[in-house]
Parts: sequence; structure tokens; C-alpha cells
Amino acid sequence: MAILRAHSLQTCSGTRRNIISRRTCLRAMAGRMSLYDVPVSNNGARIRYIIRKKGLESEIDIVSPQTIGGLKSPQYLALNPQGKMPLLILEDGTPLPESEVISQYLLDKFASRGESLVADTPEARAKAALATRIHDVYIVPIQGAMYRTMDSAEARAKNIEQIAYQLDVLEGIVEGPYVAGSRVTAADAALFPTFSFFKFILPTYFGWRDVFAGRPKLAAWWSLMEADPVAAKIMEEIHGGLSGWAANNRWRDQGIVDQVANTAYKWAY
Repeated sequence: MAILRAHSLQTCSGTRRNIISRRTCLRAMAGRMSLYDVPVSNNGARIRYIIRKKGLESEIDIVSPQTIGGLKSPQYLALNPQGKMPLLILEDGTPLPESEVISQYLLDKFASRGESLVADTPEARAKAALATRIHDVYIVPIQGAMYRTMDSAEARAKNIEQIAYQLDVLEGIVEGPYVAGSRVTAADAALFPTFSFFKFILPTYFGWRDVFAGRPKLAAWWSLMEADPVAAKIMEEIHGGLSGWAANNRWRDQGIVDQVANTAYKWAY
């Protein structure tokens, strides 16, 4: 504990010029958690959903990495060497990165608070874990094909094809009405923010007619998540961030519009 608190003191002193970040640091030392995240982050959104569903807003502050210089700043990299979001700072100053690690930590620590977000049976829990892993291992690493610079149209097209494939995989996993059955779980929290990206980007910039075409279980699940007030609010936050990207011509400036104009490759599924 002394080592962790000393690390927190060093981190806070390293951000002395930034009053906001210093206050965030000191709140962690005072026994309050902080989540570094931004509204458009789909990986962070699953944590925001858990926080709100379990009524943890009074326990956890949500702050932007910009308060300590951004993801690649020395201050942030000292907390998470990967330079990624989300990042949870525990009450004692311990940094906890990786969205699924944070998710499981919060479900464990606050098991008696708010909604359980854990499936009822071992089989349903395995189903939830499988869907989450498919998302984290096979979709998250290639999701940037929808909105980041890539060296070639061929590489981008292959990743878009793979996204379509993984959607079919998830269609086969989803139990219904939620991912793991009758109860909403952390698996739903993991998936729906990324589907917000799919719904906004794939029809608009890649010509998809319908993300859910031929995927009736996912379509029914999505309608259910849209009706969830907490999920709907997070979808709105993500949509606002993506709309900002669009207003700033992200897809043109990243070369995506020009690459998708290449009809030698298939873009819509």
C-alpha cells in the first residue's frame, strides 16, 4: 500500500502544472476512483454502462485523458504503458487498464449494487464470456478499418469483410433476447457500443444496406438495447462523437472515401 501511495504521489507531482489532473490524482488518493475515457470510445462505453447500471456515479469520476496531457503523455503512459483507454484508477492509486479487466473488477467489487449484469447459470456465463471474447479478440483489433488511415484499399477491404464474418459468428452465439439469455449482462455492455459504430459508419461510408440483414437475433437484440435508457444515452454520446468526426471530414482526410471508391474491392455486405 505504501508503494502504491508513493506512486500516486509521484504521479500527482508530475502533473503539478495541470490543476484538473492534479485534483483527479488527489481524488484517487482520497479513496475515489477515476475512469479515464471519452464519450466516443466504444471500449470505454462498456464501463460507463456498468457504472450507470450499477449506480456507481458517486463512486467513480469519469475524466478525459487530456486532463493529464493525452494518451501518449508521460503522465498517462506511467499509468498505462499501452497508451489506451479506458483506464481505471483505484482508490489507492493503482492503475487498472483494459476494458474487460475493468468490467470484471467492477462486477466483482460491486456485486451487490444495482443490476447484477452477470448471467444466472454457468452455461449462460460461458455464452456471455464467448461473445465478449469474439468481440475483443476478433473485432476490436480490426475496427479501425472503419475510420483510420490504412496503407491500401486491399487491406481495408479484407478487414471490412472480416467484420461481416464476425457479425455472422455473433449471430450464431447470441442466445436471445439478450446475448446470454433473458438477463442483460456485461456481454451486452461490451457489444452494443461497437454496434453503434457499425450502425453509423458502415451504411454511410461503406454502402451497407443494413447491418442486421440476415441476422435476426442481432436485430432483435439491438432493438432491445435501443430501448434501454442507459444504453440509449451512451449510444447518443457515441453518435455525437462520430458526428463530430464526420463534420471534421475524418473519412475524407483519412483517405477512406477515395479507397472505398475503388470498385475492385467489395465494401458492402
